[in-house]
Amino acid sequence: MALTVTDPQPVDRAGEILTPEALAFVEELHLRFAGTRAELLKARAVKREHVARTGRLDFLPETREIRDADWSVAPAPAALKDRRVEMTGPAAPAKMAINALNSGAKVWLADLEDASTPTWSNVVESILNLRDAAEGTLKYTSPEGKEYALRTDAPLAVVVARPRGWHMGERHLLIGGEHTIGALVDFGLHFFHTAKRLLENGHGPYYYLPKMESHLEARLWNEIFVFAQDYLGIPQGTVRATVLIETIPAAFEMDEILFELRDHASGLNAGRWDYLFSIIKYFRDAGESFVLPDRASVAMTAPFMRAYTELLVKTCHRRGAFAMGGMAAVIPNRREPEVTAQAFEKVRADKTREANDGFDGSWVAHPDLVPICREVFDSVLGARPNQLDKQRPEVSVTAEQLLDIRSAQGQVTEAGMRLNLYVAVAYTAVWISGNGAVAIHNLMEDAATAEISRSQVWQQIRNHSVLADTGRTVTRELVSAILAEETEKLRGEVGEDAFAKHYLPASRLIGDICLSEDYTDFLTTPAYELVG
Repeated sequence: MALTVTDPQPVDRAGEILTPEALAFVEELHLRFAGTRAELLKARAVKREHVARTGRLDFLPETREIRDADWSVAPAPAALKDRRVEMTGPAAPAKMAINALNSGAKVWLADLEDASTPTWSNVVESILNLRDAAEGTLKYTSPEGKEYALRTDAPLAVVVARPRGWHMGERHLLIGGEHTIGALVDFGLHFFHTAKRLLENGHGPYYYLPKMESHLEARLWNEIFVFAQDYLGIPQGTVRATVLIETIPAAFEMDEILFELRDHASGLNAGRWDYLFSIIKYFRDAGESFVLPDRASVAMTAPFMRAYTELLVKTCHRRGAFAMGGMAAVIPNRREPEVTAQAFEKVRADKTREANDGFDGSWVAHPDLVPICREVFDSVLGARPNQLDKQRPEVSVTAEQLLDIRSAQGQVTEAGMRLNLYVAVAYTAVWISGNGAVAIHNLMEDAATAEISRSQVWQQIRNHSVLADTGRTVTRELVSAILAEETEKLRGEVGEDAFAKHYLPASRLIGDICLSEDYTDFLTTPAYELVG
């Protein structure tokens, strides 16, 4: 069964990545593991339906022994012992990759997932840039003649690549006429082309694993790592993986996820925005008590979010794994320095809370935020590389606390709904144009924000929510009218050509999924069909 490349627009230097040997490795990954992945996706749906019927999500009784036992993950390699500030962003174009590597951050999360539209050019160029970075040859010259190169005066950020989630297919690589699995394409090409060179550089093939919902999905990744290391003949345990706890069922299986990956585990990350999206998605039909207020008003200090992050720190440090904080998505506004200064102070407060809670580092979305995050963690860590010794024995979190959505302060407002529709359309339009990291209203947005936005609107329709600022009840008719108004606002902002090509199709898609009786699990799945 041969793997077929469908390449609508040839990508420069693609032959360096799509070698027969690399494609054979990807094919072998697919043939060995696609069946298990399909079973696990079905298991997600079965569990969600059970929770919807019973209204109950809890820690697994069958894995209590794992939670109660004393065990640890493998010690961290030297390159990953200090992760106090991590820069996130797409691996293509090359200019952004170089800026991230040069940012002064300890780690660069090279995002092949939520901050990257999976156009074929983005998929191939991302791997090419990461291969060139490992070789030390990555460079770029702008059309204006400005040259970008890897710095030599200070250490580069350590690369931790994030492949796509299990749900995404890759339509440009086919086996038997069927899409391959995006996660295996991303991992397979990256691992094949960089693992040995990264080891020679004193690093290794390091990954962030997104959107998992159970420890069985972590077990699958572990099996993939074991096979891949044997395939290339590199030592077992070379791979290191940090898992994003960004779904509500995964929050109940943190110990189990680390246990399954214990020979390859590096830590857990509090993926806050996808976590909120997952709560809405999982409990979308559970009644008014699970309707979140406007997303802008849901703070990390809300009791249910505090329960999630404190449990994550305690779980990680008990197992010798790193606890990584969430995203600071502020983008500096050069024309409004006062606005930027206020936003930076909020970032400082957020990172201070994380550092004091015991997190070992945190994420930022822009190089200008690296010094703030570093300064905060420096003040807490001092000369220590991390704070694994902060065990948090006083923390005790129950299922009820994790699910106490009513503890969030705020209201559902028409202003919030308008913002949700605006952001969902604006982000989706840019995503289908080929760019997955989008600056909107001084924030760097990725797919998680759009997912929250459109999911809140769907849930509000389902629950006939009453808007606190106008007194109106959310109906399909009201959402349709406001969507049209926000779409027209975007028309005036972006111009007719961009509007017709990307924003109008995006608006139609957002309308379809918000107004549908059935919930769409991932916005990016139907949006992928609109990508050229």
